[in-house]
Amino acid sequence: MHLAYPAVLAALLFAIGVYGVLARRNAILVLMSVELMLNAVNLNLVAFDVWLRDTLHAGQALTLFTIAIAAAEIGIGLAIVLMVHRNRGTSDIDRLRDTAEPPQPWDTATEDGATTDDTPTGEKAEATA
Repeated sequence: MHLAYPAVLAALLFAIGVYGVLARRNAILVLMSVELMLNAVNLNLVAFDVWLRDTLHAGQALTLFTIAIAAAEIGIGLAIVLMVHRNRGTSDIDRLRDTAEPPQPWDTATEDGATTDDTPTGEKAEATA
């Protein structure tokens, strides 16, 4: 078997994965693109293991570790994406740049303890009375 065929296929898969990571806006599609890149690496590991006729099959062993890491990554990544989607209502990466909650208008105290509200204290007293 020629090494060029799986190497070219792995390079194409990796390039498609890189394009997917850079061009996609949906977090789930980005995770799928990362998985595609990991599968391209796995294909290269197995192809070079067969081509070198390694007696220890180190490429195949590393492929098993990569598959285990990819499974853990996709499990944790999907859990994070689902939690963010549940809290924010979207999984669009451009809208998720700021993951911190915005400051509430009643919780705008500065470091020295002074508040930065725009409303005068008299209006606050009337609103609470």
